Amino acid sequence: MAWVVLFVIACCLVPAARAEPLTETRAVAFARLAMAGIAKEYPNKPADVLEGDGDVRPPRSVHPAFYGCYDWHSAVHGHWMLVRLLRTVPGLPIEGEIRAALAANLTTANLEAEAAFFARPGSKSYERPYGWAWLLKLAEEVHDWDDPQGREWNAALRPLADVIVNGYLAYYPKQTYPTRSGVHSSTAFGLAFALDYARAVGHADLQRLVVERSGAYFGRDERLPAAWEPDGVDFFSPSLMEADLMRRVLPAEEFRRWFARALPDVAVGGPPSLMAPATVADRSDPQIVHLDGLNLSRAWCMRNIAGSFPEGDPLRRTLADAADRHAAAALPHVASGDYAGEHWLASFATLLLTGGR
Repeated sequence: MAWVVLFVIACCLVPAARAEPLTETRAVAFARLAMAGIAKEYPNKPADVLEGDGDVRPPRSVHPAFYGCYDWHSAVHGHWMLVRLLRTVPGLPIEGEIRAALAANLTTANLEAEAAFFARPGSKSYERPYGWAWLLKLAEEVHDWDDPQGREWNAALRPLADVIVNGYLAYYPKQTYPTRSGVHSSTAFGLAFALDYARAVGHADLQRLVVERSGAYFGRDERLPAAWEPDGVDFFSPSLMEADLMRRVLPAEEFRRWFARALPDVAVGGPPSLMAPATVADRSDPQIVHLDGLNLSRAWCMRNIAGSFPEGDPLRRTLADAADRHAAAALPHVASGDYAGEHWLASFATLLLTGGR
């Protein structure tokens, strides 16, 4: 087929070398990006619904914990990344700075204010589901951390996490159809991180809801239109994110059958638009630079999915090699020199390099 030839050409553009590990040097560089971002109030892109003149306030006043990094969700996953780095790369030379930055924001008072914000009538859909999912990922990260400060942050985050969980329990039984996007509205992404949290903390109701909704939304899917990807502003692959969710939901054998129905062309190395890294033409453009995030999130999805196939299965190698190409294309550009990407890409890179679920 013609696309097979195109795929081979595309693969030659980026070597399939194994991605570099999360070294101490790289971890420090990522942490410095996050620490600069979580304390940087402007530029800021608020997504609040204003209910009156009194709601027109500076970001730090509205969101005392998560006011930085350009937007709320990026601030949340910036904090997650800093905790993740402390846990996975012990003994960092800037550990004290990281802890101080986290402690300044993750106070009980600040997080109570964040939880109260979600009680406003106009906040019902605020950051649903992308920011919700990252908040639960942050709460999951501190949940079982045997660390004095970690235990403090776990307790402080719990009321906000509970508010978010209640949002899931209230909303998803009413969402009849999934949102199959490659951006913040992705239903598959929102459910995937919620399931990780539910299993980590033992929240049976949330776990049951996510498993049931995932099956209802995606269980019967066949031949997903992956050849249409990527959209020009994607930072997720709709098809791979859905597959990474179903990998969590289904038993291994059942998942492999589902994958064969949903993405049959991957078994023969295609489609090329999915298996080759996206081209990023302008890293100063806040929409185009999403494609660096797409390459990183594709890589973590591909690695996760590859692990569901046994050693010796050609599909495992196909996905792993594609993941390496995507990682190699994106990791050099996490610190591009432009805040459009620097305020968030290190979190995606950290999830990739530390083995996101």
